[in-house]
Amino acid sequence: MKKSYISDVKTKTRITRLTYNKNSKFYDFSELPVEFLFFKRWRRNLFKQIKDGNVLEVGIGTGKNLPYYPRVKNGVAVDLSEGMLKHAKELAVKKNIKLVQSDAQNLPFRDESFDIVISTYVFCSVPEPLHGLNEIRRVLKLNGELIMLEHVLPQSRLLRKLFNKLNPLVLKKSGANINRDTGNNIKKSGFELMNDDNLLFSIFKFFKAKKT
Repeated sequence: MKKSYISDVKTKTRITRLTYNKNSKFYDFSELPVEFLFFKRWRRNLFKQIKDGNVLEVGIGTGKNLPYYPRVKNGVAVDLSEGMLKHAKELAVKKNIKLVQSDAQNLPFRDESFDIVISTYVFCSVPEPLHGLNEIRRVLKLNGELIMLEHVLPQSRLLRKLFNKLNPLVLKKSGANINRDTGNNIKKSGFELMNDDNLLFSIFKFFKAKKT
């Protein structure tokens, strides 16, 4: 891998961390409408899929998923931004979830450590999503599951054009891309994609994949 490429990834990752640190102060407030109308229900449905075992959440952010966690044998959650993690700390302690500041593209865990990996609205902001998905696959046990909620590039031709045009501005302000093809990235990373369900006119997706 070329040094210039590695340097570019590191730069993008640093900018992403700084952006989310800055936005962490008002992140929950800015998402209140969409959280109330859609995300809350989708999170609850996602966690109905979670069985007991070693669970890793990649990109816990301010901890919006924590209220929906069932009792798990061993729960760990990572996030790139220390600013976001500060907001998740109190509830994570109550839920017995260990918080770790870490880059999704370089997870600090041994191979095949987890039964389930959760990620919600995260891989829109990982600078190199294939790196992150390959890392998740590495730390998952054989037949382990990756369960995700994501916003992606919509199927509508008109919306695709609009999202692609707006993406540079949205990325600069929020740190998130709105034109990712996450379903295809999951398959490229070697997962067996079991669920690829449209939510809200295919702008959002529910994914479930297995390491085979």
